[in-house]
Amino acid sequence: MDRSFFQPPALEVAPRLLGARLTVRAEGVEGDAAAVTIRITEVEAYHGVGVPGPYDAGSHSRDRRTERNASMFGPPGHAYVYLSYGLHFALNLVCSPAGTASGVLIRSGEVIDGRGAAELRRAPARGSAPVPAHRLARGPGNLARALGITRETHDGRDLFDSPFHLHGAGPADLRSAIASGPRVGVSGEAGGPAFPWRFWISGDPTVSAFRRGRGAPRPPER
Repeated sequence: MDRSFFQPPALEVAPRLLGARLTVRAEGVEGDAAAVTIRITEVEAYHGVGVPGPYDAGSHSRDRRTERNASMFGPPGHAYVYLSYGLHFALNLVCSPAGTASGVLIRSGEVIDGRGAAELRRAPARGSAPVPAHRLARGPGNLARALGITRETHDGRDLFDSPFHLHGAGPADLRSAIASGPRVGVSGEAGGPAFPWRFWISGDPTVSAFRRGRGAPRPPER
């Protein structure tokens, strides 16, 4: 994988990221325990200014560049990190040429290396049961926490330089296992069947549960 992988809009890039390996190394920490690697199992595409296609009301970059979303307008192959609902960080991989805005939200993954570090970051309250392996990076907030992602440290950083490392897209035979549907928790039409912009590996236990956003049309029964 190289930077050209992220040149297309996010909707084209998103399903191709399934099965890829993403490593994030904690800066200033030595040893193998400093790095956590996930296999990406669930993603969502978001389009903004300058990207052809329908208006994506669910995107942070839908109308204009701001201080918060500036990284989405930067060069492809960089990170866009935001604080969601004031509670947790979320990691997005920036796509499309600089000046336009699209990105792929990494929703869930399987921790395949650095599990000890991920478990420490996801340690439950005292007296609670340990977090099961399949839930360590299940959902965007848990994923960011397991990888040690913060806006202050990672927003705008190059995905092809430390502390990130991408291990390439998934194998071709994975394509038959890819499912798609509405994005999780997105309100209005942008969260309905007209935007089947969420992609996941079918049957994978690390994939998060679907939650319909406020005012979003109900997807058809499968």
